[in-house]
Amino acid sequence: MSGTGTTLVIGATGTTGSRTAARLLAGGHRVRAAGRRGAPWVDAPSSAAEAAGAPSSAAPSVGAESVGTPSAAAESVRFDWYDPATFADAVAGADRVYLVPPVGEPDPLPVMLPFLRRARAAGVRRAVLLSSSAVPEGGPAVGQVHRALPELFEEWAVLRPSWFMQNFTGEHLHARSIREHGTILTAAGAGRVGFVDAEDIAAVAAHALTDERAPDRDLVLTGPEALSHDAVAAVVAEVTGRPVVHHRLTHGELRERLSALMPPAFAGLLADLDRAIAAGAEDRTTDTVRLLTGRAPNGFRQVFERELTAGR
Repeated sequence: MSGTGTTLVIGATGTTGSRTAARLLAGGHRVRAAGRRGAPWVDAPSSAAEAAGAPSSAAPSVGAESVGTPSAAAESVRFDWYDPATFADAVAGADRVYLVPPVGEPDPLPVMLPFLRRARAAGVRRAVLLSSSAVPEGGPAVGQVHRALPELFEEWAVLRPSWFMQNFTGEHLHARSIREHGTILTAAGAGRVGFVDAEDIAAVAAHALTDERAPDRDLVLTGPEALSHDAVAAVVAEVTGRPVVHHRLTHGELRERLSALMPPAFAGLLADLDRAIAAGAEDRTTDTVRLLTGRAPNGFRQVFERELTAGR
């Protein structure tokens, strides 16, 4: 696909959107940065966090690609999934789009579909959707959007990252619990996860948006190794020099805890995902980051050290 078009980045102040926009700008691509406030876009700090914490919202040193300083500013535009009046300005002149579903929405397809149709009619040819390794095509929530995407756009990709390494830094629930109580609270038991760096997700997103040929498939993204939350706690304790432990909650305990912070349906979805981790659903690694970017994915320790240094 030609690099002369404009990419609309939805969620441009979030964990992956900010990094994707920065990489596109550094590569000389035109970017329209969409957010609910439409404020002037600046490259977000590495500790930025999308709040929900699931792989699709849930998160960056040695070995990491440098994003660099953008040579041009992104054009900012107001965009709200729940306000169709914001759609026209957002898609005007864009030929590709990076899609971050509405955070906390348990059924995003009815919310997203009017915009997706509007974008296709306005000339957007390529769409790259942020989904989750935990949600297959046709599965719940964003899995329904995944199913619809190939019929709407002639060029497409669905990024299915595992859980973000950035969930343990910045303002994520796990990060706050680590700082305030020295604990990581999950219902994942001893299950292992191929945690992935948000910088690696953004690197893959940039390729999927701008390479001559679109992937036209889903891409499961992981880090180089699968770790239990006990192992994560041990690394965090070693790096910070403070005691950190993983407390294993029941599914019901986690759902109740999260329901105080978000809609109950979404809290239930996140608790279900932890239960799937306990059963081994996320115990895997892939070579997708290497295949798309030409380098190995970043490891958890190096990313945590990098994020910790950047946040000081």
